[in-house]
Amino acid sequence: MKRIFTNIGELATATGSVAVAGRAQGTLRTLHGAWLLEEDGVIAATGEGTPPEADASVDCGGKLVTAGLVDCHTHLVFGGWREHELAMKLQGRSYLEILAAGGGILSTVRETRKASEDALFEKARGLYLEMLAHGTTAVEIKSGYGLDLETEKKQLRVVRRLKEAFGGVAATFLGAHAFPEGMDHDAYVEQLCTEMIPAIAEEGLADFCDAFCDEGVFTAEQSERVLNAGKRFGMIPKLHADEIREIGGTQVAARVGAISCDHLSETGAEGRKALRDGGVIAVMLPATSFYLKKPYGDFRAMIDAGVPVAVATDMNPGSTPNLSLPFAMTAGCLYGQLTPEEILTAATLNGAAAIGMADTRGTLEPGKQADLVVWDADNLDQLIYRYGTNRAAAVFKKGVRVTGKE
Repeated sequence: MKRIFTNIGELATATGSVAVAGRAQGTLRTLHGAWLLEEDGVIAATGEGTPPEADASVDCGGKLVTAGLVDCHTHLVFGGWREHELAMKLQGRSYLEILAAGGGILSTVRETRKASEDALFEKARGLYLEMLAHGTTAVEIKSGYGLDLETEKKQLRVVRRLKEAFGGVAATFLGAHAFPEGMDHDAYVEQLCTEMIPAIAEEGLADFCDAFCDEGVFTAEQSERVLNAGKRFGMIPKLHADEIREIGGTQVAARVGAISCDHLSETGAEGRKALRDGGVIAVMLPATSFYLKKPYGDFRAMIDAGVPVAVATDMNPGSTPNLSLPFAMTAGCLYGQLTPEEILTAATLNGAAAIGMADTRGTLEPGKQADLVVWDADNLDQLIYRYGTNRAAAVFKKGVRVTGKE
């Protein structure tokens, strides 16, 4: 079946497999008075002027159309919430102080261990649908709130169920998110490498393996060991690094061939060079910086150094309980000094590249899956400018409308 999307006021899309903004391959393609032809869930053609014939049509009302957004860093499966920590944050207590007081990740671990798989699935399904309504059509979801094999597997089974229900879901094993209470750190790293990773791999539960390489959590050496263990079992490395302090995480990401290195609020020139030389995508998380009132990281310096930049929500119950990737995009423009064109590339093409989906998603090009958003905005600048309300008028996956305003 052929479906034609007509009366597109502005069609904005990045092109290719990954883009460094400001370079030729990062140029945004913009069409006006445009159309998009979809056939059997795949984009067949785009153009301007008179559209071709099709079996069905969708009038886009003269509005902006982009590829579906790709949220390449989330923690969507968890038990409980942590609203009680807001008061501590307002008192100026740091992330590590909250963690030491029994809050933070460890409080979510306790709630996630208690929750049933079905309860976690229903909660995560609701959160996913809210993200979808804001224009996110593909998402990466991490474990990391179990810190024991059975709970980590439970989280990843929920992710698999979401993938089966909706498609466009990548699964990441983040057993190296924190250390279990009362357990020797080296013993836990040993358990991750010799017991947990092999068991996760045996059930095919994770596409990626991640670690939190930062002050107060996993050292560079521990993180590298975990990621190399994941690689041996077919999991592509990713890394949390430089959120609190630089301790060598970017160099680890480069050495292990990580697909992305995320957070990077404190990354300096040597770290940026390591990412560039290692071909690692920098995933910036401005909504987290906003909520924690912490540095945003130097997005512009990343781009000037030749590092592809993606942007994601980091949705989690503690440091940024935010499901709106468009909000993170606006924050990335205002505090990361990116242009609207650059931030759209970061939230679509480069987000897809950071989770291995750039061949099928992230742009409006022939051969890509017809995941797209009709925005209640006349142009890309207006979408970024009108922050704080959901501007997604209609969201389509494989050419079929899945959510949107009536």
